[in-house]
Amino acid sequence: MAHNVLQLPEGGEFNHKTQYEAMNFNQTQMFNLSTEPPLLGRCCYKLPFLVGFEESQAITIQLRAKGIEAYSCDLQECSGGHPEWHLQMDISQAINLKKWGGIILHPPCTFTALCGNRWYWNSEKRIEGIELCKNAWIEACKVCDYVALEQPKTIMQKYIGQRSQTIHPWQFGHGETKETWLWLKGFSKLEPTEIVEGRENKIHKMPPSKDRSKL
Repeated sequence: MAHNVLQLPEGGEFNHKTQYEAMNFNQTQMFNLSTEPPLLGRCCYKLPFLVGFEESQAITIQLRAKGIEAYSCDLQECSGGHPEWHLQMDISQAINLKKWGGIILHPPCTFTALCGNRWYWNSEKRIEGIELCKNAWIEACKVCDYVALEQPKTIMQKYIGQRSQTIHPWQFGHGETKETWLWLKGFSKLEPTEIVEGRENKIHKMPPSKDRSKL
């Protein structure tokens, strides 16, 4: 059963903050996020949405079910069964493809997660992962008033600022723990939709596999 973790009311409307949440960005960042309220209020859902780094199309399908014209984007072919909704291209190209009402980003976390410090500290793969995540966030924030980025516990606070929220699967109908961090521009914080029993750290205990990043 799919759970409405995006807090989408019927009709596809998104709640927004009257002001963007202040974020403690590194002073070396070459851009500023506006702290002014959106000019047109609750209008972002009227434009198409981009879901970056999503070959599964899980979020894209959920948005479509709410009446929002959403598109997934990934370098891989999609596995969600809707290639007509999939942009198989670089995330930077997709971000600048058209005017988006909202951009949701799920950058790869293999090399940026804190649990990978033992293997990837100061490695070339970690540097590449940092740059990919940072550049996607910065570029999306430059062109869109509503941006969300998701990562498990990660080193990215050093590069894109303090996270906006921390969530776990058990707050949304799944009885496991997996500390997940969200960065939000324009969007309201998520509220739990179904708190359930169970606090098992299943993901952490899983052995390495080619599909582990999708779990």
